Amino acid sequence: MGGFGPPASSPFGQPGATGLPFAGVPEELQKRVEELLDGEPEHQVDEVEFSQSDWDSRPFTLRRFVGERRWAMIGAVVLVVLETAMVSAGPFLTGEAIDRGIVPRDTDTLLLIAGLYVASVVLGTLLSAARVAWTGRVGESLLESLRVRIFTHFQRLSLNFFTGEKAGVLMTRMTSDIDALTALFQEGLVNMFVQGLTLAIVAVVLFVVSPTLAAVLFLGVVPVMLVLTIWFRKASDVAFLDVRERIADVMSDLQENLGGIRVVTATNRAKRNVVSHDNVLGRHRDANDRTAVIGAVYGPSTELLGYLAQAMLLGLGGWLVSEGRLSIGELAAFFLYLTMFFAPIQQLVQLYNTYQQGRSAVRKLADLFATEPEVIEAPDAHPLPDMQGAIDLEHVTFGYDPAVPVLRDLDLHIRAGETVAFVGETGAGKSTVAKLVNRYYDPVEGTVRIDGHDLRDVTLDSVRSQIGVVPQEPFLFAGSIKDNLTFAAPGATDDQLWEAVDAVGLRDLVERQPEGLDQIIHERGSSLSSGERQLLALARAFLSQPRVLVLDEATSNLDLQSETRIERALDAVLEGRTAIIIAHRLATAMRADRIAVIHDGELVELGSHDELVARGGRYAALFDTWMSQASAST
Repeated sequence: MGGFGPPASSPFGQPGATGLPFAGVPEELQKRVEELLDGEPEHQVDEVEFSQSDWDSRPFTLRRFVGERRWAMIGAVVLVVLETAMVSAGPFLTGEAIDRGIVPRDTDTLLLIAGLYVASVVLGTLLSAARVAWTGRVGESLLESLRVRIFTHFQRLSLNFFTGEKAGVLMTRMTSDIDALTALFQEGLVNMFVQGLTLAIVAVVLFVVSPTLAAVLFLGVVPVMLVLTIWFRKASDVAFLDVRERIADVMSDLQENLGGIRVVTATNRAKRNVVSHDNVLGRHRDANDRTAVIGAVYGPSTELLGYLAQAMLLGLGGWLVSEGRLSIGELAAFFLYLTMFFAPIQQLVQLYNTYQQGRSAVRKLADLFATEPEVIEAPDAHPLPDMQGAIDLEHVTFGYDPAVPVLRDLDLHIRAGETVAFVGETGAGKSTVAKLVNRYYDPVEGTVRIDGHDLRDVTLDSVRSQIGVVPQEPFLFAGSIKDNLTFAAPGATDDQLWEAVDAVGLRDLVERQPEGLDQIIHERGSSLSSGERQLLALARAFLSQPRVLVLDEATSNLDLQSETRIERALDAVLEGRTAIIIAHRLATAMRADRIAVIHDGELVELGSHDELVARGGRYAALFDTWMSQASAST
């Protein structure tokens, strides 16, 4: 039989008999790691407010989100206005230098204007630097708060949401969507405002310098450009939304393949998965190609239109100069401003791509924030007092799809301190009972009560903090043994930790590790055996001192030696507690005070092991089958 850890000669976390990956830091690098950590700045963790029932449920929009930093944005606008004014002064000063300095050969005036030009450039540069630094800090502040908001909403949503949505798709909300908004905040919004303000100022100045040339420009050229822009906006709206959909598919497929890499390897699926992922990437590429085609049509078209406009206005402007209706300096200033007029348009085209990607990300995030938890804490919910552990399921009917019931009219009373095991075929509804008791879901009909309190009327925190759950596949986080043990009891002392370790028989494992409780384990606990992971999960539940303990097939994947060890640990953990045991192996169910037999979503038998065997019903048949298999294997 398999043991409970690497051999004594193999340091924990290093490749041993099982060939598991290395999970710690090499000794030769440990000192360097500690030096780097000592040099890292401390991050002050802010107080976080979290509520299951009260959150900002208003529609998520870009305007409302940016409005959270309205005064900072107003400061950015002031800097933009001043910067644009300095930049726009150049052509005007150039025209004045020609007419007042070069043509009349007035050196003093020319030097004065040149000095003003240099001053405007220097001041504009300083304002630009200040604006970039200011908006960068504001943007990062906004994005940090958005990341926290997304993560918080994930924590709030019900389990049904995560079972119905791919993890890779959800990852895009925190990765590529945030990246799109980063580009929008740090490059897009402010630059769009800069270019838009420049365009407005230049348009006014063009009419001041030469109303005739400006009228030709705005009546003959701008309408054509406006039509092109309207087409571009509509086409790019659809295209960039499709890009966001396709990148979500890419992330989802990648996450699924990485999460199931062992199955991929075991089934020799690698080549076919590469082909499948290539198809997913192909659809993503096609979506991006469509955006590129749209941009390729719009960008060169507006550029060509601009060149044609300049050629036409140059001929008309030259004629006005020859007629004495326009000075050479005014013509030079007009064309410099004309360049400034078309340059922002080209910039806005590029920035609009960034804006569209940001808008598409906002839509996705808006859909996420509009998703409400299915299990909602009532506004007037009160904390559940310290549990005694009496549980009542009163005529409970439930289905993950309400049209397809998993449990039907289940009526059961569990006494405080009693251990009740649920047995039955796979899919009969056993685990669903545990999920309803922990209020992962609410029944479609009927009521779940603990100590007489309807779970819909009490706070979720007060329920879940008093219920311990050990699932069939315990999840361990990347970190130390201590971090995983104290996950549900952050304030636990070392004495309490060792008490939990001793209660489940893990002392030998912990003491074998070079770092003891501080030993780092691999992500998901993959550097531990199944039995060790299950014992750690059991110790974690023991440490949180729950009044009700739910064991969801906690021994179904273990060998007999591991199962025996965990059965001994259960005796210590279950003492004085109400326990719900979802049992796949009848050896576990036999230890319960009562056994509930679930068949096709209904409670068909209830009693002790001896009572049910004597009754000769469904449980007796299950027991006979189990005994026959046990005899055959020995």
